[in-house]
Amino acid sequence: MREKVVMITGASSGIGWAAAQKMAEQGAQLILCGRREDRLKELQSQLDTPSHILVFDVGDKQAVFEKVNSLPDAFSSVDVLINNAGNAHGLSPVHEADIEDWDAMIDSNVKGLMYVTKAVLPPMVQKKQGHILNIGSIAAKEVYPNGSVYCSSKYAVDAFTKGLRIDLNPMGIKVSAIHPGMVNTEFSQVRFKGDKNRADGVYKGLQPLVAEDVAHVICYMIQAPLHVNLADVLLLPNAQASTYVAHRKPS
Repeated sequence: MREKVVMITGASSGIGWAAAQKMAEQGAQLILCGRREDRLKELQSQLDTPSHILVFDVGDKQAVFEKVNSLPDAFSSVDVLINNAGNAHGLSPVHEADIEDWDAMIDSNVKGLMYVTKAVLPPMVQKKQGHILNIGSIAAKEVYPNGSVYCSSKYAVDAFTKGLRIDLNPMGIKVSAIHPGMVNTEFSQVRFKGDKNRADGVYKGLQPLVAEDVAHVICYMIQAPLHVNLADVLLLPNAQASTYVAHRKPS
């Protein structure tokens, strides 16, 4: 019996990178997707299982379908899709926000996730088996100040996940989402345009999750028995109770 073929978008850093490492430890064959080929090759060199690299931007519809359709036979039937690629840009009220930031978030977090899902689905539907796991956010559950469009994008992921689960239910295809709270990755540095001091301030006084924590739960969700679907998981660091409430130790 062949090992599962697991496709991970946004594998060049953070949660995607950690999930690839964890899944490789379980023997999965991996399709590593991202925009930074050098980073994907670095990751690939660290893995002991067969892997294939696809370099594309999930927000580029034509590239998504061309790359997925180019997969060699050994990787062409994806068993598990981890929709991890996404971003946050800026933290401003609507009247001060940069529309380019809005486009970047919607193109990646919403449209990109949908494009990749659509491209990967046909073999799953044909064999009536598979698992789609979307990386959401606590921002899909609670809107916070100055995060209106980012939260909107994650609410859209949550709604799409629920609708997809309904549509694919007759085929036995699992559809899940994991919604992390504070995770210390490149996320905040991207949001704050490389301002490391401001990014570090997000986690000041508390112990956030790290990418490996999220990857561990992702693997648990994927490895659950066929009749079990961990459909909607909210994963928080112990110090965080909600988007608004987090216990921070005095510095």
